[in-house]
Amino acid sequence: MIPSEFDYIKAKSIDEAISLLKDGDAKLLAGGHSLIPAMKLRLNRPTKLIDISRIAEMKGIKQEDGELVIGAMTTHYEIMTNDLIKKHLPILSQAAELIGDVQVRNKGTLGGSLAHADPSADWPASMLVTDAVIVVAGAKGKRAIKAGDFFTGFFMTALEEGEIVTQIRIPLPSANTKSAYVKFMQPASRFAIVGCAVVVTGNGSIDDIKVAFTGVSESAFRDTAVENALKGKKADTETIKNAADQAAEGVSILSDHFAGEEYRKHLAKVYAKRALTEVA
Repeated sequence: MIPSEFDYIKAKSIDEAISLLKDGDAKLLAGGHSLIPAMKLRLNRPTKLIDISRIAEMKGIKQEDGELVIGAMTTHYEIMTNDLIKKHLPILSQAAELIGDVQVRNKGTLGGSLAHADPSADWPASMLVTDAVIVVAGAKGKRAIKAGDFFTGFFMTALEEGEIVTQIRIPLPSANTKSAYVKFMQPASRFAIVGCAVVVTGNGSIDDIKVAFTGVSESAFRDTAVENALKGKKADTETIKNAADQAAEGVSILSDHFAGEEYRKHLAKVYAKRALTEVA
């Protein structure tokens, strides 16, 4: 189908984009992989499309004040191939490599994915386990939102009307940190039916651990039951199995034409075990 009529404006700065967003029917265009299909189906009919993909201040990856700073318009491919990311946060390179296909990775952006908050997207789980902070800007100024507070429900975030994700800041992990992201994907879209992200710190025994899932529930979540089952213990085969068996307990689990509730819960346990085994 053909989208309904709209005005197209290419914003040159964050401030200009924020000003243009004051029109209630305006939408931001980043990579466009979610918005454009919705417009073609006329599920979304903005009268104004604001292209923010060329705003230089929203691009790039740098190390600053003990953090890695990733511009919201940085593409999945750029994250996958960046040397700083590979050195300090290889889980992000690993996750980026599993996103979509070559075209999606080259055009899709980190900020666009986070703002869209698809429950099956790969980035939310990685943001949760790396203690990411999502920086947003709007007419009232800038604010920083912890990843744990950013994802609030099914395609819902803590973004307020007129706000834009501008950058993501992630603290550099300690030297004895290992991480992994694994997923069972829908073969056509490559979205996660179940994705599990793990970050572990420790030598011999686990001093700290973060485990998060995507695709399992209405939004990505930290699995504290799995974390508590491993914290302070040695990551041997039996301990990992016992911890993985607690995955997604007490969580409202999605059921759709790709996977029912029982199957998704089974996959959560399987992929928790795989991720934990990889970091061990």
